[in-house]
Amino acid sequence: MTKSLSILLIEDDAIEVMKFNRVLKTLGANHKIIEANNGEDALAVLKEKEIIPDIIFLDLNMPKISGIEFLEILKNDEQLRYIPSIILSTSSNHKDILECYKIGIAGYVIKPLKYDDYLERIKRMLDYWSINELISQ
Repeated sequence: MTKSLSILLIEDDAIEVMKFNRVLKTLGANHKIIEANNGEDALAVLKEKEIIPDIIFLDLNMPKISGIEFLEILKNDEQLRYIPSIILSTSSNHKDILECYKIGIAGYVIKPLKYDDYLERIKRMLDYWSINELISQ
């Protein structure tokens, strides 16, 4: 049996946020979504430590601080560094992918153009993380 996840979604594009939420609704998933428009907002949520998400989905290209800068800050925090972080990006740039894995991400998913493909990728990610033992719980 899969468990409900607390997910921090860091995405500055409102359409992408709606698409992610639409996937969850389509799947009938009972996951809790915490939304942040950029890395700075996400860090503010995390620093309060009232809500520690099970996993983080984030875009690389964001205003204020990039996804890579966010990850570097996250991975330097003793309590937050173990939260699995998954990149959801349109970038297939090998340099970006390599840099993210060096920092310590749990996965890198390229956003497909077709909604059905996007839905399938998110479903697989959520199915996988729903059966894992996670530290934040």
